[in-house]
Order: sequence, then structure tokens, then C-alpha cells
Amino acid sequence: MSKVLIVDDEESICWGLDKLCQSMGHATTICSSAEEGLSAAEADRHDLIVLDVRLPGLDGLNAMEKFNAIQEETPIVIMTAYGELDSAVAAIRNGAFEYLPKPFDLERVQSVIERALNHGDSKNSSADHDPSDPQSSSSSGQGPTGPGIFPANRQLGDIIGSCPKIQEVFRRIAFAATSNASVLINGESGTGKELAARAIHKYSSRSQNPFVAVNIAALSPTLAESELFGHVKGSFTGADHDRTGLLVQANGGTLFLDELAEIPLSIQVKLLRCLDQGEVIPIGSNSPVQTDFRIISATHQNLSQAVANGSFRHDLFFRICAFQIDLPALRDREDDAIQLARFFIQLSTTPDSTGRKPTLGASAIEEIKRRRWDGNVRELRNAIEHALILSRGGEILAEHLPEPVRTEAVTSDDSDPGDLQNRIGQLLRTWTENKIEAMKAGNTTPEDLYDEFLNLIEPEFLKTVMQHFDNQYVAASKVLGIHRTTLKKKMVDHGIDKE
Repeated sequence: MSKVLIVDDEESICWGLDKLCQSMGHATTICSSAEEGLSAAEADRHDLIVLDVRLPGLDGLNAMEKFNAIQEETPIVIMTAYGELDSAVAAIRNGAFEYLPKPFDLERVQSVIERALNHGDSKNSSADHDPSDPQSSSSSGQGPTGPGIFPANRQLGDIIGSCPKIQEVFRRIAFAATSNASVLINGESGTGKELAARAIHKYSSRSQNPFVAVNIAALSPTLAESELFGHVKGSFTGADHDRTGLLVQANGGTLFLDELAEIPLSIQVKLLRCLDQGEVIPIGSNSPVQTDFRIISATHQNLSQAVANGSFRHDLFFRICAFQIDLPALRDREDDAIQLARFFIQLSTTPDSTGRKPTLGASAIEEIKRRRWDGNVRELRNAIEHALILSRGGEILAEHLPEPVRTEAVTSDDSDPGDLQNRIGQLLRTWTENKIEAMKAGNTTPEDLYDEFLNLIEPEFLKTVMQHFDNQYVAASKVLGIHRTTLKKKMVDHGIDKE
């Protein structure tokens, strides 16, 4: 039987935890303040401490150091209903075994209690920490400790929210910050993937070194390799001076690769080697350059599906996603939209001569809650800026908000011919690169790659055209710009039945 010390000023929480621990066969000590808990810890040895953050008198984060001094080997589980990223990071840095945002279900708490009690002295050992396990803990102690290290004033780069889903994001960022493992951030456009990456860097041991952000989709395909790996003077036309690549510029710090799914296969191979060997070879050079960076990647696409269809290397996928963080869409974050809207108002305005600042009216609050916000936090911020202009410093009403952005404009579906054409082009480039890479790997030289390409695209293309012209060869051949006999032959060659 283990002894569990529970410190929380909410009677319902203490009652629930007490019943749970007793059902697991453990004895409990219940305290309603940190001071009372510290007295209990001095009086008796405990195997686990479950500690709330907000307490009357001494708060839980500041009490952690005192608990650690009294019972050095005892794991501490921090829980809070008012978690922010700062408090999550402070708890993990101070050596918390786990950080539990409220409300939580009893099954999860039971799992945490079991792991904490079975963990032995892992609180002072980083060897057992597995950053790829979302339930794992860390106490690396990297960087300064304690809540006092965090700035009190919020800037635009802060992640704002209090719903359970964003609390889970805070928790995972806190764990990621204490590790050097690669991180993959998933989320829709506008959910704040770069903010999450910057937060991991900010609270990591690399925070004093560069944070280099690269949007893969924005790189020219012909210059992407040079941008990432650098080049030496004279290595290609226009290379009139040496260039240090972004992977070397990130040395000692963090490299953030946004839109990771867009990276060409040929560059994926070189990136994998860089991650494995810790060195890059600039274009035109035979001498490797050492570099040491922590990689954080982000995508709004299904990277597992990209691996399945061959557009993303499986070995690189496993290398860059040791730990994953999923950012929720704003529509799934309950009342966080209102909190964010008020934050953007505060950030964008200054008080008038009377000291008043714009406020959200009831109609605007209802409208903000009603909308889907398919553009997520980015769309909400733009909407608030729009409303501030129209409200002229007064109360923001629903009529001051811009019209909702059409879903298709955000999700870039097939309604945009230009977007569809770009995506088709990307798919064809990916298919071609895959075939060439496979050819090189097998040391073969197939002579029918063009025929294979035609067999891939012609059948569906011809069938679609024929269907639009009621299977009339003459009409279809005119649109295609080929003779009807040529069209007939192609249909036969592809085994297409026009009927």
C-alpha cells in the first residue's frame, strides 16, 4: 500500500481523488493548502504528491521546491483548472512527474497515479523519459526553474486559451521543451503552428540560440536546395559568392520547417542524412559542414497518407516525428474565441482620453460564438482588426465584423481552377521524383517511363472528354486537337469501352 498526499482546496476534487486512491488500495492524506501539505510532508513520508496550482496562500508552483526539499524522491503530479503555457512549463521544469489540466476523467488520473508510483526514482533520472510517449514525464531540469522566470506582459506571440484541448497543447509543449527530440506539429491553417514551435524553442535549453523558420512551400523548387544546404561560389550560374544554408544558420538552435509535406523527394534524402550525420554538404563542395539543430516541423496535410502514396519518405517521417502535437481548430475550442477576441482588442488598441478601451458587445459575442472560423485564429484576428476600424473605439457589435470567409476559400478545394492546377502539378512532380529515385536505388534504367506516365493519365482524361461529348469521336477529337482515328486507336490501346 502506497501513501498519497493530496493538496487541493476544492472539496469535490479531494473527495474524488480520495475515493479513487482507496479503490486502488492506497492510503491518502488530504490537505486544503500548500502550507498544510508541507506540514504533512514533514510529518510523514509519502510515495506520491498530487498538488493543485491555485491554492490559498502559497501557490502550488512555488510550493514544489519546498516539497522537493522535504521529500526529494517523491514524484509530484501538478493539476490545475487555470493552466497557461507558462505554468505548464514551470511545473515540468521544476520536476513535476505529470501536468494534469482540469477537468480530467478518473481513468486518466488512475493511469497517472499508477505510472507515478511505479516510476520509482525516475523523477531524478532522464534516462527513462520517452518523448514520443504522450503520457511520459520529464524532469530534465534544463534551463531556469520557477514561475518567476516568465514575463508578465503578454505579446502577440503568446498562445491564448483555457479550454481542455488547448491545455493539453500546453502540456505537450512543456514536455517537448525539456527534450531535444524532433517534433511534428499538426493542425489546420491558422491554428498557430509556428507559435507552438516558437514556444517550444523559447522554453528549451536552446532558447539563446537561433530560431530559423522556413516555409517549404515558399521556396523555389530550383533554389530550395541552395537555400537549405547553402552553396559555394561558382557552383552554378549566378552563384557569385558563398552562401551559408539555413540548416547551418540554425546551428545550436531550432530549425522550424513549415509545410513539411511540400519538400521535394530529392531534398528529403539530403535532409535525412543531415539529421543522421549532423552535417551538410553545400552545393559545389566536397567538404561537410557540421551543424547541430533541433528540428520542429509542421503541416496541415496528412503526412501518414503522404508516406503511403510515396510522396514522403517513411524513414524521414519517423526521424522528424518522435513527438507529435495536434493543434485543435478554433471551432473545437469552446469559448476560447471570445478570450482571443478580447486579447486582440487589448493588443491592438490604446485607451482614449477618458481611459476607456473598445469592448465586445453582446451581439458580437454571439456572432463570434456562432461562426465556424475555418480560418481559425488568423481569421479571428483579422475580423477583430476589421471591427475595430468600424467601431471607431466604441463597443464592437456584430455588424462591425466582416462577412464570414467562405469555407472553400480557406480549404482550397477544387472550386479554384488555379489551385487545382497547382496541386495536379505537385502530384505529377512527386510521381516523377518517386520513379526516378526508385530507378536510382535499383540501378535500373527503364526506357518506358514516358509510356508509363501516359498510361497513368490518358485513360481517365480520354474517358472524361468522351463522356462530355456523348461518346462522339468527331466532336471529342476536335476539342482534343487530334484526328478521330488517332483517338479511336488510343481508346483501343487503353482498353476503354466508349459505351
